[in-house]
Amino acid sequence: MNPNATNKLLQNKPQLMLAPMQGLTNRVLRQWFIDHVAPDVVFTEFIRVQTRSRKRVTRSDLAEVNSHGGQAPLVAQMIGHGEEPLCEAAEGLQLAGAQHLNLNLGCPYGRMLSGATGGELLREPLKLAALLRKLRAQIKVDFSIKCRAGYDDPRQIFELLTIFVDCGVDWLILHPRTVEQRYGGAADHRLTAEVADICPLPLIANGDINDVATGLKLLKIPGLAGLMLGRGALADPFLFQRLREGNEDSPTATERSTQLQAYIGDLIPGYLEQFCGERQALMKLKDLLNFIPDASRQRLLGKMKRAQSLEKFSGLLTGL
Repeated sequence: MNPNATNKLLQNKPQLMLAPMQGLTNRVLRQWFIDHVAPDVVFTEFIRVQTRSRKRVTRSDLAEVNSHGGQAPLVAQMIGHGEEPLCEAAEGLQLAGAQHLNLNLGCPYGRMLSGATGGELLREPLKLAALLRKLRAQIKVDFSIKCRAGYDDPRQIFELLTIFVDCGVDWLILHPRTVEQRYGGAADHRLTAEVADICPLPLIANGDINDVATGLKLLKIPGLAGLMLGRGALADPFLFQRLREGNEDSPTATERSTQLQAYIGDLIPGYLEQFCGERQALMKLKDLLNFIPDASRQRLLGKMKRAQSLEKFSGLLTGL
């Protein structure tokens, strides 16, 4: 365990973290959140650990870690399998400057060509324990885990807690669904409260935190170190701000329009640069629209998703 790194990262409570979301929480989007609503911690998208290549982490992923400006701590999240590949990836990320490493044990689509990864690793706890011991020996910086409650049994988390503590994990993010549930049903935060009651590690709650009332209720759980916002933050980026203020009032329709137009519009220049042109930038912008739930805006959002040019997309955005 590396208590100095952990204490530095989690020194203030509660921590509000922006979740890693594959294909969405890229460098430009993370920077928008840092600049406008200041999450305490941000995460990379999945850093896929290569098992069949001598370069365990791609050059672009290493650059992503190395180029982070530091306004909010950046956690590099690895997803992969195999002791040797993961340990070599961890070494490479640390050499690139990563101060916080996280292992994904929650992705419900967790299989690579040559083996189990993400949430699939929960199927074999003994192998997982051996892997975590090897990783902890390799990782000299802060080391955390993002985990589902279990593979097919939500009570598995209590067995997993013992493994995480024994292997020297510094802190834990819990999404209280099983891997088999994927994103069905509801995240059971009664289980989060049970885990927080006995967990010796700092615990971050994740899953279905889509409004201020839910977030504030969770923050009343004794021992909880903070919240991780994913889909809820993409749908309502100013949720971070209102949670800090304890403001349960929803924005008016006019305020909501202004916020969405600014949020999406601000991303366009950065996306054009990062994704090398209009076509890819437009696809990435359209991906974000899938997370905006407003019933009254679905017709216009549908037109934006069908836009074939950034000019058309931007014109429609003014009516959002």
